[in-house]
Amino acid sequence: MEYSSNYSLFAGEGEVRSLLRRHDWSTFPGGEPERWPAAVTGILRMLLNSNAPMCFLWRPELTYFYNDAYVQLIGAKHPGALVRPFWESWEETRESFAPILERALGGEFCSMENMAFSILRNGALEKVYFTYSLLPVFDASGSVIGVLNSGVETTGHVMFNRRQEFQLRLADRIRPLTDPDEVIASACEMLGRYLGVTRVVYGEVAGHGETISMKRDWSDGELPSMSGAILRLDDFGPVLAGAIRAGAWLAVPDVTSDARSAAYASVYAANGVRSFMGIPLMKSGALRAIVNIHDANCHDWTADEIAVAQDMVDRTWSAAEHARSQTELRAERDQSKYIFDSMAEGFAVLDSDWTVLRVNGEGLRITQRTAPEVLEKNHWDIWPELKGTGLEAVYRQVKETRKAEIVEMPYAFPDGKQGWIEVRAHPALDDCLAFFFRDITERKAYQERLKDADRRKDEFLAMLAHELRNPLAPIGAAATLLQRVKLDDEHVRRTSQVIDRQVRHMTSLIDDLLDVSRVTRGLVELDNASLDMRDVVSDAVEQVMPLIQSRRQVLDLHLAEHAITVTGDRKRLVQVIVNILNNAAKYTPEDGTISLAADVRDAQVLVDISDNGIGMAPELVSRAFDLFSQAERTSDRAQGGLGLGLALVKHLVELHHGSVECESRGVGKGSRFTIRLPRELVARQEREPQASDDLQAVSQRVKVLLVDDNADAAAMLAMLLEAAGHEVIVEHGSLAALERASKEAPQVCLLDIGLPDIDGNALARRLRAAPETADAMLIAVTGYGQEKDREDSMAAGFDHYFVKPIDTKELVSLLSGAVGRSRAS
Repeated sequence: MEYSSNYSLFAGEGEVRSLLRRHDWSTFPGGEPERWPAAVTGILRMLLNSNAPMCFLWRPELTYFYNDAYVQLIGAKHPGALVRPFWESWEETRESFAPILERALGGEFCSMENMAFSILRNGALEKVYFTYSLLPVFDASGSVIGVLNSGVETTGHVMFNRRQEFQLRLADRIRPLTDPDEVIASACEMLGRYLGVTRVVYGEVAGHGETISMKRDWSDGELPSMSGAILRLDDFGPVLAGAIRAGAWLAVPDVTSDARSAAYASVYAANGVRSFMGIPLMKSGALRAIVNIHDANCHDWTADEIAVAQDMVDRTWSAAEHARSQTELRAERDQSKYIFDSMAEGFAVLDSDWTVLRVNGEGLRITQRTAPEVLEKNHWDIWPELKGTGLEAVYRQVKETRKAEIVEMPYAFPDGKQGWIEVRAHPALDDCLAFFFRDITERKAYQERLKDADRRKDEFLAMLAHELRNPLAPIGAAATLLQRVKLDDEHVRRTSQVIDRQVRHMTSLIDDLLDVSRVTRGLVELDNASLDMRDVVSDAVEQVMPLIQSRRQVLDLHLAEHAITVTGDRKRLVQVIVNILNNAAKYTPEDGTISLAADVRDAQVLVDISDNGIGMAPELVSRAFDLFSQAERTSDRAQGGLGLGLALVKHLVELHHGSVECESRGVGKGSRFTIRLPRELVARQEREPQASDDLQAVSQRVKVLLVDDNADAAAMLAMLLEAAGHEVIVEHGSLAALERASKEAPQVCLLDIGLPDIDGNALARRLRAAPETADAMLIAVTGYGQEKDREDSMAAGFDHYFVKPIDTKELVSLLSGAVGRSRAS
């Protein structure tokens, strides 16, 4: 389909773009799109191209624009909300959202985390949470022309955290209880208050599931207690009874209208129930218990409420069973030896004078003692180091209050290992004390590792956001300058260089992320060849030298006079040296010194890079090669980086069967990195000549068909190829390209993969089948960079595959080989 240039803003794929293209703009207050302010069109272009959920409110009517990613947030309100006043769709949020929106319309950037809203979904108000930011958009005069809103619904995250908090509080509440009925009553009360319902009843199933014996329950006072009642499951209908017996949960919002319960509504009414949820508990294939949650009013049960109730049933059953076991333990100590010795945690009993009466095998193993060393001995004589600690205080409190307690504490084991133990102390008969204990050292260490990993993850995400935003500022400024100011050739060249440098910087960051992912998953294949490490080092130095010179640093280079030969991938080894040199330059003060030496020692090639920079603390040295590992950052993040470079270095060196080490004598004392690679015994005879990086015009003209639906990208690439001396034909759609190719017979076809009518792979097949282009060189130029995408394109008939942003020098060099080309069959 051809679109008017008036609507090029909406060109491309996606439901929202399609709706905007078909919209009748003749009555729109802002006029036709070509009359819109540059600030609006710029924001809308960015919004429509973004994969993140975004919307834009254009004042004064607050006209509502959004992208495809935002559709899932607006839900059933789409598409009627598009290009309509915002409050027509979100009137129910006005009270909570309007004050914040007014602040943004006043020019203030606003950011909210996990803010609660009540919105209409499926005909009912639903409480949801959003994290979002409101960014005022200014026109050329500095007035706020609208507000850009980027956000994400965090309801699931908030509810998950609430659910976890409830589960922890529930566990803490019922864990020390020794009476099964108290466990059940406490759990029912906590669940009822959490859900805000009328009554929660815990029932145990008798026989083969015919009857339910209601144990302890909780009610808010509106409905009477059902504790002690015995109900027949079949009285509530065969559908519901069958589901419960099969172990399936049930949630009925209204017993009078739900087809599963309507015929038995009178039975529910007799128990004061208008809405209910039933959660069965299956053990060893049999129905053992049911938690019944009743509400005297209609209640739309949510997935979160169901999940909380399911967890409560299981925890309550386990805790009640545990409490029963403890009761039986106190009542029948003479029959408990087998139970004690088969436990997976330590268990011991102390009499009123602290004498150890009993200890199981696991307890002896944990404490690294033998039975004769422990039994009939005084507890404080065996473990004098525990005297006066928090553990003694817990023991005495349990004896005094007759209530179970739990404590976690650091402990030095007899073998010298420092660790942690968990002790659960319970009152026993005759003023005795029973306690369970276990070694939780590994769990504590794992929790610390999780905390550290989470911290490093948060720091990495913050740094990634910072590093990706940084290049956008100069790019945006350069683009604005090119649009608004008439520049001479020198200023255009300098502005273009700024854009080129920043795009390369962003591409480098993304490449680092992809590289780490591929390397750590073992998806990188090395292009091995015989290499002279002097050439590798020279290439790396050439790349890093501009940074070193800009910081007025001295590079002291020492290379062996003879060939230093290894087998490896030249590009990857250059990447290794560049990463370390970049780090050295960034973390060495201006006017500092960096040393690089490459030589042979026995059967190894050694590359040693040292500096007199800021150095590293010992704890950082030990994890220098971990993912996302960096020294503590300051607010200006002057050194930058994502903490990926050294992790990538380690993996790449190990792929070459080598090793890399890091040394530092401390903060402010510089750093040293040593790379060791296996030496190749047969030395190369001469060093390979280095290719020039200059972009030269070609000696022979090539006819190129360029197909890309992104008009700007196509125009820029066409200008570059024409500057190199080639004839370029540009088309923005596949069908038009096929017709043009049949007339022009191009020698080279550069095709985008994500075209709007038929995709680039299908276009390549048709070009390859046409006689005019059967022998043409087909080159994919695309943003899709996964290996599967590359394989699909090569199978479709492409000869080469470039991922945007492309290496233009490499492309021009490739086109020079297309003259007189005849494709191999």
